[in-house]
Amino acid sequence: MNKSLDFLAIGDITTDAFIKLSDAWIETDNPKREQELCMKFAEKIPYELTTIVRAVGNAPNAAVSAARLGLSSGLVTNMGDDENGSECREVLRKEGVDTTYAAIHKGMQTNYHYVLLYDAERTILIKHEPYDYKLPVIEPSPRWIYLSSFRGNETYHGELMAYIEKHPEVLVSFQPGKFEINLGYEKLKKLYENSDLFFCNREESQKILGSDSTDFKTLLNGLHALGPKIIGITDGPKGAYAYDGHMNEYWFMPIYPDPKPPVSRTGAGDAFASTFTCAIISGKPVREALRWAPINSAYVVQEVGAQKGLLSREALLKYLENAPTDYQPKKI
Repeated sequence: MNKSLDFLAIGDITTDAFIKLSDAWIETDNPKREQELCMKFAEKIPYELTTIVRAVGNAPNAAVSAARLGLSSGLVTNMGDDENGSECREVLRKEGVDTTYAAIHKGMQTNYHYVLLYDAERTILIKHEPYDYKLPVIEPSPRWIYLSSFRGNETYHGELMAYIEKHPEVLVSFQPGKFEINLGYEKLKKLYENSDLFFCNREESQKILGSDSTDFKTLLNGLHALGPKIIGITDGPKGAYAYDGHMNEYWFMPIYPDPKPPVSRTGAGDAFASTFTCAIISGKPVREALRWAPINSAYVVQEVGAQKGLLSREALLKYLENAPTDYQPKKI
């Protein structure tokens, strides 16, 4: 029998190929006034460097984060039987992530994305392989399940929701990816209702709620009304907000001071959500989880890729001990 894991992440895995651009620019001259990454058309465009990062994605990033923070961690995911998939599994094994529940699909490719880096921001070219998604038999039940960015079909989502309802002893941390947000609340209602922790950024919270509000109490209350007990909303370099439904407390947390200017913001949200979750699993209250999470985000953005900068528990606690005196959550 497998051991019971502290932290079982469920979601898609990919390899990210980072391409750092310099000969590009940002335009906002379009009807929606959205920022667009622009390059010359039908030209040869120089780039600065490429970096290949295996075994990434919201859920794999969280699984690696949990393993480095000292929890027994595993991953439910889907991949092909190609060399890319083999290398992804090897990375996970080296990180101490249990790959028992990684489904290998014969004759298929493993997801591969291209990440265009410009300054500290990124634009990702994505392609998800059409796997036959099925939830594996998970024995024994983990202490926590961490759900994020899982494709599949409505049957797969139904299997996930049925598993969670059948195992009320399993606590749930839900960080919806773009796919889950686009599915809408009604199709994933049982996931929202059974989530003990829930994470998203400000723009995602507005989309989920269909709201233009920029008041964080309003956004936190709106998400709490959908079912999750504790909510975390990140607001980039402006900090993060949380609502503790058990204590009826609202918190604001400033960012941890960047050691150096960010290299790439890829993975900052995953680092925040997974580290907050690990702090809660470790028995910390919400106010302390809010102090842990931004530290890992600060060090992830110092590196290219979503995992290289993730900290060990020892390193994180050392940075926490040496944090500025004003690095404290504030009630709002």
